[in-house]
Amino acid sequence: MAILGNLLVMVAVCRDRQLRKIKTNYFIVSLAFADLLVSVLVMPFGAIELVQDIWIYGEMFCLVRTSLDVLLTTASIFHLCCISLDRYYAICCQPLVYRNKMTPLRIALMLGGCWVIPMFISFLPIMQGWNNIGIIDLERISKPRLGQDLHVIEKRKFNQNSNSTYCIFMVNKPYAITCSVVAFYIPFLLMVLAYYRIYVTAKEHAHQIQMLQRAGAPTEGRLQPTDQHSTHRMRTETKAAKTLCIIMGCFCLCWAPFFVTNIVDPFVDYTVPGQVWTAFLWLGYINSGLNPFLYAFLNKSFRRAFLIILCCDDERYRRPSILGQTVPCSTTTINGSTHVLR
Repeated sequence: MAILGNLLVMVAVCRDRQLRKIKTNYFIVSLAFADLLVSVLVMPFGAIELVQDIWIYGEMFCLVRTSLDVLLTTASIFHLCCISLDRYYAICCQPLVYRNKMTPLRIALMLGGCWVIPMFISFLPIMQGWNNIGIIDLERISKPRLGQDLHVIEKRKFNQNSNSTYCIFMVNKPYAITCSVVAFYIPFLLMVLAYYRIYVTAKEHAHQIQMLQRAGAPTEGRLQPTDQHSTHRMRTETKAAKTLCIIMGCFCLCWAPFFVTNIVDPFVDYTVPGQVWTAFLWLGYINSGLNPFLYAFLNKSFRRAFLIILCCDDERYRRPSILGQTVPCSTTTINGSTHVLR
């Protein structure tokens, strides 16, 4: 589901010219690519380990898989943070401000940052073993309580009952705090602030819509073209914000348990049960297959593009021609970005 869904998002944007005009969709395509890599490079090996109850690919590939996991997870939330900033400038600022802020160069730099910055908390520290520094010292403290000769890392990697080894990712306190703050808590705070401002602006838009409708009441409910365009703009951007807010909320619900546990575990001497870690990790993986379905159900433009692809370019799902129509029927451009959500 994750592979097919994210491929569908990428193909839809590549084939649909209207979707390519929307600046936000550059972030959505890059996000779909990150989720696609999770479903191809991370999830299958985790599923094999879960089913076979053993890790058979060696310690080096365990480090590579773990690094990819951290990299792609962090890249995903960075993309969502960039999307929230893009929506903030589009909805809460003037059109000229949005065009000046979200230039093609700045978008390219933001996309590059979404992929480069996670490298510094994934491959660099994990391959160097910085995340394990100090954990081995717990052997002297935990051995009397555990009654075993194995230190805490080996205890989690090796299961004496099943005689199996696992690909275990353990972190010391500095790495747990740094990684969690950079990968989750700071972007989450920025998204909350951005969407709070969007929510406030959306309420103001809703009030303006009511005022415009009341002003048009004496003329049999008809609005002037300028007012009609303004009303359509407000509704479009407000619904776009709600869609992206739902996507962000689902991401946080999926990954928050893992990142909370990631910080708590080192401070409770790594006593969190392995089953809890597995459940929270796979709850996060579910998010990689969730976003495409959110797009399909909440965004009319994506839904139409998906139907065209799945139904082999069926003419019924194509946008009707605007010739002979007085009002564009499907899309509108606001502040350099277009969203139609009905």
